[in-house]
Amino acid sequence: MKAGANQPRAERGLPTGGTSTVAFIGLGNMGGPMAANLVAAGVQVFGHDVMPQALDTARGHGVEVVTDPLEAVAEADVVLTMLPSGQHVISAYQDSPGLLSAAKPDTIFLDCSTINISEAQQAAQLAQQAGFRAADAPVSGGVVGAEAGTLAFMVGAAGEVFEQIHPLLDIMGARVVHCGGNGLGQAAKICNNMILGVSQIAVGEAFVLGEKLGLTHQALYDVVSKASGQCWALTTNCPVPGPVPNSPANRDYRPGFAGALMAKDLNLATNALDEQGVEAQLGRLATAIYSEFAAGDGAGQDFSAIINTIRDDSSHQGAPA
Repeated sequence: MKAGANQPRAERGLPTGGTSTVAFIGLGNMGGPMAANLVAAGVQVFGHDVMPQALDTARGHGVEVVTDPLEAVAEADVVLTMLPSGQHVISAYQDSPGLLSAAKPDTIFLDCSTINISEAQQAAQLAQQAGFRAADAPVSGGVVGAEAGTLAFMVGAAGEVFEQIHPLLDIMGARVVHCGGNGLGQAAKICNNMILGVSQIAVGEAFVLGEKLGLTHQALYDVVSKASGQCWALTTNCPVPGPVPNSPANRDYRPGFAGALMAKDLNLATNALDEQGVEAQLGRLATAIYSEFAAGDGAGQDFSAIINTIRDDSSHQGAPA
């Protein structure tokens, strides 16, 4: 877990009241470690998940597990949701009886899921109409970042709400950026991941081309990592074994960030492109490529494994005459 998380809260500049109790709804691969880091920092966390194994793991990290999410919410100053989709978030908020029905006055509803911008704004509006405050704070950094407490949070919220939740996000992350009002945290997340998806495909294509031209992986990496083609998809998530020892390519493409999640995020980006009338050929093409990738074995592989699809497709094509 995050270094320094066991320091007393006062020494770390954390609030001693106000946002000291968290209801954490969704204790899966990301939510579980995030909740554990909060507990390690001295935050009281009441947790709920529909999967018994997730509850058992959370209990082992000191989370006060409850079988009824409304019980968790009733005790909380902040209700943090980490759920698979926007519809899950909206349903959790308003289904009878929903989370909004159980919260005490002045509760902050903090959603860390990655969902459509319009859904994030709808969820915030539901919370605000019920008399509460709301923020969206999707994350970047994957399971490794969740476990280490080094996530990046992109926050959409009013300024005073951002100031209230900032100390909690600091426990779980290494970087917290206020992107603007409700929904703009999601906007920043999908723009970032559209760049990432496009660049990971480009890096994979370059390595396959390099292979066919006779370049070694190391030689190509040594040039590009110090040249104008340098990017995160190369220097951190290098899609071939060797040059970056910690990249998923050295672990048989175990994620990391799974292909199914990249496909999901790119589809969210495409939804936003359509809603805003933006012409973005590369973003849409990346969405199509990763959607096909995630429909097969790529769903459970790191998204950098797209290089294998590029290589396989290339082997079926002969050199031009």
